[in-house]
Amino acid sequence: MDRVLDPFMDCFTPEVARNVADLRADAETQARLDSLAEKANEGQLSPEERVIYDRFLEAYHFVTILQAKAREFLRRQTSS
Repeated sequence: MDRVLDPFMDCFTPEVARNVADLRADAETQARLDSLAEKANEGQLSPEERVIYDRFLEAYHFVTILQAKAREFLRRQTSS
């Protein structure tokens, strides 16, 4: 994943990196994800909900890694 995402760090400015690091889901999306997570923990997801939940998780993991890259960029900027 690093080989794919490291080039994105060249696109960061401090402002962009801060914006990426601070990204959060809107309230409606977070509520939907929380609901699906609860149903998943209880083993009550329908097949359609499983697909949606899995896609949410894939996106969440991608954004989390990108945020880590943004924070790494910001750490490098402050230590330079």
